[in-house]
Amino acid sequence: MEINGLPLHPLAVHAAVVLAPLVGVLALASLVPSWRDRLRWPLVVGALVAIGAVVLAFVSGNSFRNANDFFSTPPSQVTRKIDHHHALALTTVRVTVGFGAVALLSGLLHPKDGPLRWLLGALLAAGAIAVIVLVALTGDAGARAVWGGFNG
Repeated sequence: MEINGLPLHPLAVHAAVVLAPLVGVLALASLVPSWRDRLRWPLVVGALVAIGAVVLAFVSGNSFRNANDFFSTPPSQVTRKIDHHHALALTTVRVTVGFGAVALLSGLLHPKDGPLRWLLGALLAAGAIAVIVLVALTGDAGARAVWGGFNG
């Protein structure tokens, strides 16, 4: 996957690295009772956009990896770092989709009180924190694989 001869992955990654944590913070902010109603629809739209950005980054990363013979060379320090980045990215996709589903349910059902509101709130908070942490870890692993020289 390319745009104007440039691999799409380095471009798509920037959208995922900015949008997914931003939506995580938006989800956490939506747990504040006085902000809940105002952030309902931005959270729904943001969750959809974040899922799209993370999935695009993952798919374009797979495409980039498969298009370069370098990545199929015998295991080396670089290929092991790329494998680690890929494993984290797969987890990030799964967690982001789950978080997005909870954000959509929370926004569409929008329970005013009761156990469903508390359950969705707890799942939303856990998912938001997981997305923020996983995006940071995945991005760090990718940067270390590409740029090297980072102790590890």
